[in-house]
Amino acid sequence: MKYEFIASSRSASRVKKMCQTLRVSRSGFYGWRNRDMSERQKANRALLPKIVKVFNKSRRTYGSPSVTCQLKAEGEYCGENRVARLMRLNGLRAKTKKKFKVTTDSGHGKKVADNLVNQRFAADYPDRLWCSDITYLWTKEGWLYLAVILDVYSRRIIGWSMSKRVTEDLVINALNQALGYRAPTSTTIFHSDQGRQYASGQFRKLLENRGIQPSMSGKGNCYDNAITETFFHTLKTELVYFENYQTREEAKTSIFEYIEVFYNRQRRHSALDYKSPVDFENENT
Repeated sequence: MKYEFIASSRSASRVKKMCQTLRVSRSGFYGWRNRDMSERQKANRALLPKIVKVFNKSRRTYGSPSVTCQLKAEGEYCGENRVARLMRLNGLRAKTKKKFKVTTDSGHGKKVADNLVNQRFAADYPDRLWCSDITYLWTKEGWLYLAVILDVYSRRIIGWSMSKRVTEDLVINALNQALGYRAPTSTTIFHSDQGRQYASGQFRKLLENRGIQPSMSGKGNCYDNAITETFFHTLKTELVYFENYQTREEAKTSIFEYIEVFYNRQRRHSALDYKSPVDFENENT
């Protein structure tokens, strides 16, 4: 009982100082504190757990536009400004983005293809424009290299390959995977940088045999393959920078799960009217 009295006295002292600072009466403060919540406050209290659930399911990568879109898809209709305010008040911020460096060995003397894209990353239907690039990921065992092929129409990763060595087999394996379940035509363009892997005779022959038109970005111009580098930026800022891979196999499992489970099938893209690549293709083809 003595403890309760002391605690109460301390609380009363704090309330008195706060009321003096705010220039309000203590009776007014206690009246405000004991007042029932408004309907708006009750609605916000009910909405917040749903926002948190969507935010966490997105791996803490969604901002308020994507969270709002997902809530509406689940039958919860609310405004983006309201969602943004509740997220801000409760410290729900998308993961911090970091810069990364991409290197390309283009000093190989091999024949390079003309640039058929010229930074026009747009396609009206699937398998019209494929873009590819290579990046690297650090593990405690050493570097792991990742090659991906992205269909510009839906932003879907349709082929990918990982290896501890950055050889022509890395991009050949990614292309073979894409060819395994996509249907390129003579109008399909394959765009990459001028790296020696893409300029190798074996890789170019594979493109030729399938009637695919090769295209290569200008030497040293990162904007000529910006759409694929944007994917790598997303991958690293949403996943890799928050991991500490002990082995290459651990990294491979993590990247596989991100691409095939989350990125292609769940992650909402603003460029696709906040649909996932798979949903976008299913609804528009």
